[in-house]
Amino acid sequence: MPTRVHGAAPAAAAASADPVPRNPGRPGLGSIDTAVHLGFAVLLVASVVRYVMRHSPADNLLILGLAAAASLLYAAVAVLAGRGRPGMAWMFALVAVWAVLVIAAPSFAWCSFALFFLCRSALSGTAAYVAAGTTAAATAAGLFKMSSGTDLAMLLGPLAVGLMLTLVYDRIQHDAEAQRRLHAEVSRAQGQLAASERRAGTIAERERVSREIHDTVTQGLASSLLLLEAAGRAWPSAAAQADLRQATTLLRGNLSETRSLVHELASPGLDSSPLPEALLLAARQYVPEARLLVTGEPRPVSADVRHALLRVVQSAASNVRLHASASAATVTLGFLPEAVTLDIYDDGAGFDPAAAAPPSDAGGYGLRAMRQRVEQLGGVFSVESAPGEGTIVAAQLPAPAARQDTEDSA
Repeated sequence: MPTRVHGAAPAAAAASADPVPRNPGRPGLGSIDTAVHLGFAVLLVASVVRYVMRHSPADNLLILGLAAAASLLYAAVAVLAGRGRPGMAWMFALVAVWAVLVIAAPSFAWCSFALFFLCRSALSGTAAYVAAGTTAAATAAGLFKMSSGTDLAMLLGPLAVGLMLTLVYDRIQHDAEAQRRLHAEVSRAQGQLAASERRAGTIAERERVSREIHDTVTQGLASSLLLLEAAGRAWPSAAAQADLRQATTLLRGNLSETRSLVHELASPGLDSSPLPEALLLAARQYVPEARLLVTGEPRPVSADVRHALLRVVQSAASNVRLHASASAATVTLGFLPEAVTLDIYDDGAGFDPAAAAPPSDAGGYGLRAMRQRVEQLGGVFSVESAPGEGTIVAAQLPAPAARQDTEDSA
């Protein structure tokens, strides 16, 4: 049975799992926007009140007009930045108006902090550095003018603060971008892992179904075909009629097995009886003269071990029927303290296990399927045979005996 899988591509799974950031240009900084805008509004109102209280109405008119224009431009740039749309022209218009305002009225210098963050969030690259640097320079010029050109700290302070804020902002952007990339890589890895697990699960399930079909339906149909061909050659003798009846019985059993595969891949006809009887019944489906020997004290085994033993007997007995031309076949079931053993012996033609043909469309899956069943449960599987000397198929599976405390309590 083919085991190719057309699974989902890992890249597609990763793409579907990778979240798309709301604003790729400003990773991790959207949470401070509201605080910055609110701070600008509070500082602007405080600066307006301070200026009005300290200057004549004639001076207020120009400054209030510049402050109103700066407020409108600030709002326009903030809205465009929030929508991820370019607003370079609006931003530089705001910086120009703000430079005139802060030089004419240094009382508005405190609003430069909010304006600096808006420059960095609304623009990127060189334009952001130019706008932020212009804002810091205008603020330094305004404060230096307010000190009548005598306080050097008023000139250098805004420039130093602007440089420090630039470094801090760049670090925040770098860390946020690194976190976003890491999140994307984790999401892609999770998508690839999920796709790989789905493919592995699909392959394992197909191999399991392939073994079930080979050990039941395929073997039974092959044996039925041999019986029908023999009956056709010898018809209408009594032997031909017996072969026909046996083929009919095998086909009915195959029909039951097929229905079992459709419904939970079980074997109701064999699972309801004790293990030795079930094994003998499985062998006699293909080799009516098969015998059973039991060594040790029989005990229940797990469902997985029981199922594997039944399938090994069915597959081995089918091989005896199809290839061995044997006159006798014996199934030996042994119970050890920590394991259960199974040997299927026939005195047929035998073969060279090392020269056995690999699996193909013509067959060859039996031994491989038996070995996989046993080894998947932690057991050991072997085949001993030689041309003209019969064959022994042997399996040993872990099956610890149930431990019971037989000591009487005082």
